[in-house]
Amino acid sequence: MLMSKNWSSESENQTEEIIIMLHEVEELTEMLDLSDCIWFCRHLGLQGIMKRTENNNTEFKLTRENIKAVIIDLFVAGTDTSAKTMEWAFAELINHPHIFQKAREEIDSVVGKNRLVKESDIPNLPYLQAIVKETHRLHPPGPLLARRATEYCKVGEYDIAKNTRLLVNVWAIGRDVKHWENPLEFRPNRFLTEEGSLKSQLDVRGHHYQLLPFGSGQRGCPGISLALQSVQTTLAILIQCFDLRVADGKGATVDMIEAPGILLTKANPLRSVPVLAR
Repeated sequence: MLMSKNWSSESENQTEEIIIMLHEVEELTEMLDLSDCIWFCRHLGLQGIMKRTENNNTEFKLTRENIKAVIIDLFVAGTDTSAKTMEWAFAELINHPHIFQKAREEIDSVVGKNRLVKESDIPNLPYLQAIVKETHRLHPPGPLLARRATEYCKVGEYDIAKNTRLLVNVWAIGRDVKHWENPLEFRPNRFLTEEGSLKSQLDVRGHHYQLLPFGSGQRGCPGISLALQSVQTTLAILIQCFDLRVADGKGATVDMIEAPGILLTKANPLRSVPVLAR
């Protein structure tokens, strides 16, 4: 996606070792790091994994080229957040067929039926953009934003000491009744004016603190433009070309149960049957 090229090892053993190591890192990010609290447990944390990669006696060694390949793979793996957003968007559209139909009508009126949607068409599809924004509001790919206070500050009634680790609950902010009317309802129209254009005062790029799916400021998501463009374009093409139905049968709905984790994932993966549109 970044380089139009695969960056992998030809050795199955090295590939397997990298996969195991990445899984360990992902699991450790969700847990209390004992190595930060107990000195003799340092080999169990992320520092221990780094030590193992530097140990010259191990059978598997990371070279500079290996590290470059892993970094590229990690960038590509970042597209998993976009995949989660697509899954949640599909689930909402299946449960709200009138919204799906309105989005298709917008695409047909702007793009027509003789070609596929292109990236350049997205600015002319405000309802589609509103669907993606509403999906990000209800189902932010990263429900918690991790931050560290670099200096003492006061937030409301709370005194935040220097070096305090903070978790910003983006999931809760997107469902706060102080900022959103009927926050649990999937309503893309909340992002549109009466004329059907996008409300400029509600954006997902970190300028409006009631909607922060990508974070904000210098520590905001660096891939926001790529993520938005890929999600919006892919979603538009699928709406244009396919009718989506649940695999359980016509008229069935999708459960919206969430699974715990650092990414907001459906507890039960979406299983839909794409039917070619007429």
